[in-house]
Amino acid sequence: MGHASELGTTGETRRFVLEKGPGGVGRCRDLTRGALRDWFGLTGPVHPVLVGDILLLVSEVVTNAYRHGGAPYELELVRGRGRIWVQVSDASPERPRPHGPHRAARASGHGLYLLQRLSADWGWARHGSGKSVWFAVDVPG
Repeated sequence: MGHASELGTTGETRRFVLEKGPGGVGRCRDLTRGALRDWFGLTGPVHPVLVGDILLLVSEVVTNAYRHGGAPYELELVRGRGRIWVQVSDASPERPRPHGPHRAARASGHGLYLLQRLSADWGWARHGSGKSVWFAVDVPG
């Protein structure tokens, strides 16, 4: 199963080094769910639908890192004022791009479409020989 080592934690930031192996997408969802629970509590201001959206986006970005970037090697979660920011880093310098127009009936290829629809903002940046893909979701409180 994919494991993660915590790189650093502050009250508002969580960084994890991700190890290769099966279960990485689920592990990243679990880490994100844990951070949201710590930051907002079980009955905090973050609506369950919003938590679901954040977890879906984490799944999509991490899955894309496995499919197109070799494997993700770091997950960073940041709680900002009214916003959750998530970044996933992988070893590929290639920019994320859709493979043609979005078609709902396709079995895959929905990740970037979902980022555009569900996040407040998203983007990517090259660094070293790889890249990071990030997204931000607005949260109440």
